[in-house]
Amino acid sequence: MTTTEQPLLLAAVTLLSALHMGLQTRRVGRSRKKFKIFPPTVTGPPEFQRTFRAHQNGVEFYPMFLVVLWTCGLFCNEALAVVGGLVYIVAREMYFTGYSHSAEKRLPGFYLIIIVLLTLSTITGISITLSLLDKYLKIKVI
Repeated sequence: MTTTEQPLLLAAVTLLSALHMGLQTRRVGRSRKKFKIFPPTVTGPPEFQRTFRAHQNGVEFYPMFLVVLWTCGLFCNEALAVVGGLVYIVAREMYFTGYSHSAEKRLPGFYLIIIVLLTLSTITGISITLSLLDKYLKIKVI
């Protein structure tokens, strides 16, 4: 595979998302320090618990995000996947920052996260279905 054939933009967005996840991990660490909450304790003042949960929710969604990002990029359209990935990262930051301040402020980021995941998943599902129909059943829909 030559450099021009490699999914460089997907790799770049994946690296950016991993660095962003690391930044959020660091913010949880700072919150632990601020409120003197030592691992493995995960309870404390509401401010700490919201920050901790915001990060945990990101960790829980991360595998789904990576699967959707890469399947869309490889089987549908890399540019579309990259745009979706960048919007996802912004939405994840909106969610984290909002949730850290109050539970209600997490919702705009959460809704945007869901919209990105559903949009990329739907587009990718349709693309893969059409490819499967064409390849294995010789049915060309488009």
